[in-house]
Amino acid sequence: MTYIGILITYVFISNLILSQFLGLCPFIGVSKDLESATGMGFAVTFVMTIASLVTWMVYHWVLIPLHVEYLQTVTFILTIASLVQLVEMIVQKYSPALYKALGIYLPLITTNCGVLGIALININEGYNLMEGFMAGLSAGLGFMLALILMSSIRVQMRTERVPRAFKGIPIAFISGGLMALAFMAFDKALLTNLIG
Repeated sequence: MTYIGILITYVFISNLILSQFLGLCPFIGVSKDLESATGMGFAVTFVMTIASLVTWMVYHWVLIPLHVEYLQTVTFILTIASLVQLVEMIVQKYSPALYKALGIYLPLITTNCGVLGIALININEGYNLMEGFMAGLSAGLGFMLALILMSSIRVQMRTERVPRAFKGIPIAFISGGLMALAFMAFDKALLTNLIG
């Protein structure tokens, strides 16, 4: 698959949040305002991209030669946790306001199944190093797109009349479901028509 195909696939067709339903905790928790959603989107994109590279190298250069491929999940989780600690320290040092706004959701990137999911997808799809890098970057951009769209919707809903029973999380899930339905319009046929 070409790099453009990978980009389109993981941003629109196989968006981790809207089609695979991975990473819903920050999707609902951080999408209350645009600044937090954008900051979390950049943090997750960075972690997904670097995690895709590092986990690919660990799998192919360490686990396969040692014949311990069965340790991939544990190894990937440890790798991702280390990268998240790095991101957390950087955000805390250079953007204390964003660090405070993200709160508990920043360290929870460690347990974000989307980050682990893209690392496992790279291995299962047989991507090479650059394809894995592109898949990680694209999945992160798709994650950020979904977060920013959801944040925009939730900000707009604050000024709208929403029935009391649906205020807060219920309307957020309904909105997320409608977004997922809208993203179902993007499918493999669209990819084939766009890039051949």
